[in-house]
Amino acid sequence: MSTYAIIEESGGQRKVQQDEPILIDLVNGGESKAGDTIEVDKVLVVGEPGGSAKLGTPYVSGAKVTLEITEPVVMGDKLVIRKFRTKNTYERKTGHRQRYTGAVVKAIAG
Repeated sequence: MSTYAIIEESGGQRKVQQDEPILIDLVNGGESKAGDTIEVDKVLVVGEPGGSAKLGTPYVSGAKVTLEITEPVVMGDKLVIRKFRTKNTYERKTGHRQRYTGAVVKAIAG
């Protein structure tokens, strides 16, 4: 059974497991290299599936999740923003692609 953790990342909560690939917010403006490691110490829960879990108040003391960067910059899906007003000649179309960093969970300690 693999250990899981719930971490706080980008203002939200995310469940991660060992050797799981994830996308996180852009790290160092995309200047980081593949193979670099990141340690996340904002761990809310550490536990085993079907077993016991350590709950933090708000964080589990001494717990950390180690991530290894696989891709420094990953482009997200394109979002199309369309504004228009009926019965007027007003129409605007813009787009946005969020940039992420691809990482894989290497270790969960806690």
